[in-house]
Parts: sequence; structure tokens; C-alpha cells
Amino acid sequence: MPLVSMTEMLKAAKAGKYAVGQFNMNNLEFTKAIIEAAEEEQSPVILGVSEGAAKYMGLEYAVAMAKVAAEQATVPVALHLDHGSSFEVAMKFIRAGFSSVMIDGSHHPFEKNVEITKKVVEAAHAMGVSVEGELGTIGGTEDDISVDEANARLADPKQAIEFYKLTGVDALAIAVGSAHGLYKGIPKLRHDIIEAVSKEIDIPLVLHGGSGIPDDEIKKAIAAGIGKINVNTENQVALTNTIREIFAKDAKVYDPRKYLGPGKEAMKEVIRSKIRLFGSNQKA
Repeated sequence: MPLVSMTEMLKAAKAGKYAVGQFNMNNLEFTKAIIEAAEEEQSPVILGVSEGAAKYMGLEYAVAMAKVAAEQATVPVALHLDHGSSFEVAMKFIRAGFSSVMIDGSHHPFEKNVEITKKVVEAAHAMGVSVEGELGTIGGTEDDISVDEANARLADPKQAIEFYKLTGVDALAIAVGSAHGLYKGIPKLRHDIIEAVSKEIDIPLVLHGGSGIPDDEIKKAIAAGIGKINVNTENQVALTNTIREIFAKDAKVYDPRKYLGPGKEAMKEVIRSKIRLFGSNQKA
């Protein structure tokens, strides 16, 4: 089927009290691992592409891979810009063929964030594209952007509710204690913030930095109102560790298929386990 926006799949997730996974694309192996796992688990899925990943793969290559993957799948597939930095970037990705975009204005003052996000929503909705916004500052590293723990800022529930009403976003990422990249300790999420916001708005909330969060914390977050969870680091680690193990056993291996193939399978198992944890299996 063709690429779809996130709107319907996330509405169903909120109503059904499960979450849809966004798994980031970084190359062909990531793309195939994500789609194969989603297809086998009969789960809707979101292919996430950051600006850095699009630059690495080539924007047109990324869209082409996603379109082929979606057309060959029987499950709903959305192609989503992860952490779009400006209105212009969001429009560039929409014109390229993305079915969903995130505009991250969280580093701006609240009023400016609302202004930029609302502008993206108005333009994207006119083209049938869904939009994710962000409030609060999520720590960790995403591409070349790093936010240390001291500068991470939790979302204010009242502001988050107001932000949704003013912008009309289809999904809202709020900072609740998660972080991008590898965790230094065991993360503890602010489920009270999630619940306070979720019960007052009609859309699902988004949890960034889903890699490495304990399963029980994930389940509590979904029960509180999280409907979309982003995962990237765990797949990167699974691929890299598998390749390292292969090279350690055979230093003479040179055929990329001999190590990228097993790496893809390792990522696929991570994705499969996340889909089941999120509860989106058999929801396509």
C-alpha cells in the first residue's frame, strides 16, 4: 500500500491503549529490518528519518526505499521526518514525499514554538501530511545536537495542553525524563505528567529516546497516554555488535552481505520485541 500519514494509526493506538513504534532508517538494512518485522507482526509502523540520516542516505534515496517498502507491505507505513528544525526543512521533506513530519521548536520560547508549529500544521494538513510537535527539552544526543542533563527541561502539563489547542498537531512529544542515545543510569519517567496531559487532549503523546527504557516503565507510559515511541539507538547497537562479533571470529571476511545480513536480522529481533512490548502487533 502507499505511504500513509500517522493520523489514523495513532488515533487507533490512543483508543486501543497501545503504542506504534517509530524506528529510524539509516540505510537499506534498517529499512528492511523495520518493514519485515512489522509485516511479520502485522503491526502499523513509522519509518523515522532525521535530517542527518537524510543527508547521509540522500533524501531521494530515503524516500524511494520507503515507498518501495510500503508498496510491498500489507501493513500501514508512515514516513516521518524526525526533529525537523524549521518550517523550510519540513516543507522540503513534504515535497520530497514524506507522509508525516515533526517540527521541533522546543528550543524556542513557547510563543515562538507555537507560531512555527502552527505554520507547519496548516501547510502540512493542506497536503494530507500529519505533524508532530515537541514541548520541553529532551536530553541526550540526536545527530549533531546534544543536550546535557542539566539543560533538559520537563514539559509543563498546562503548557502542553495549551500548545495542542493552539497548534492542532496530530501527535505531541513531551519531555518526561527520557533521553536520546545511551542512558548512563536507569531512566525514570514522569508518568504523572503523561497522564495529566493525555486525559485533556485528543491526540497521543510521543516518547522520544525509547531505547534502553525498562519494559515496566514503557508499559506504564503507554497506559498513561503514550501512543508513539521512538527507537533508534538499540538498533544501531544491535547492528554494530553483530558486525564486531563477526569480524572478531573472522578477520578475513570482506563481503558486506556476510556481516550486514546478520546485522539486519539482529535489528529485526529488536524491532519485533519492541512491537510486542508496545502492543501494536496484530493491530494492522
